[in-house]
Amino acid sequence: MAVALVAGVPWLRTSALRVVGWALVVNDSAGCPDTIVVGVEALGAGVLETADLARQCVTARVAVFDDPPNSVNREFVRRGLSHENEAEQSIRALNALGVTSVERIPRATGGSEDEGRVLPGWCAGRRCGAIVVVTTSDHSRRLGRIMRRAMKSYGGPVTVRSSRYSLFDPNAWWKTRDGVRTWIIEAQKLLFDIVSHPLS
Repeated sequence: MAVALVAGVPWLRTSALRVVGWALVVNDSAGCPDTIVVGVEALGAGVLETADLARQCVTARVAVFDDPPNSVNREFVRRGLSHENEAEQSIRALNALGVTSVERIPRATGGSEDEGRVLPGWCAGRRCGAIVVVTTSDHSRRLGRIMRRAMKSYGGPVTVRSSRYSLFDPNAWWKTRDGVRTWIIEAQKLLFDIVSHPLS
C-alpha cells in the first residue's frame, strides 16, 4: 500500500527517487587539505573540481592515479604511435587549469579497490597530512567506504569530495537513461560493498 501511495502521488515519488539518488552520494566537508588526489573514476569532472579546490586552498600537492598499461596502449606503442592515457589527459588538463605540479600514483590494476590498496603507502612515503580524494557524485559513497577501510593504517584524515561537475544528478537521475544506468550500476556495487564489509 505504501509503495502504491508513493507511486501514485508525484511529489512523493519524486522525493523518494531523490532519496534513492542521494544514497550514492557523499560529500565530506573538508578544509584545505595538504594533498588532493583525483580518483580513478573522476575523469573530467574530478579534474575540474581538483583545479578549483587547488586554487582555493593553494594546495602544495595534487596527484592522479597512473593508468596501468593495457592492450590498447601497447598496440599504439607497437605501431610507433603515442597514446595519451587517462592520467596523462588529466595532468595536461590540470596544467592548463593552472595546477602546475601534479604527481602520479602508480598502480598495477584498475578499480577503486586498487586505489585503496595503493594510496596508504604512497601517502606514508610522502608524509601527506590531510587528504581529499575527488570523485564523481555517483561513485562517492562507495569510494568513501573503501578509503575509510584502506586508510586506517595511514592514520591521517582522509575525506571524499564529490565533484559538482559530475554528470550524475541525484535530484533527477531517473529522467535520463544514462542516469538510470549509472544508478543501477553504482547501487549494485555499493550494495555489494555493504554486504562484503558491513562494518566499514
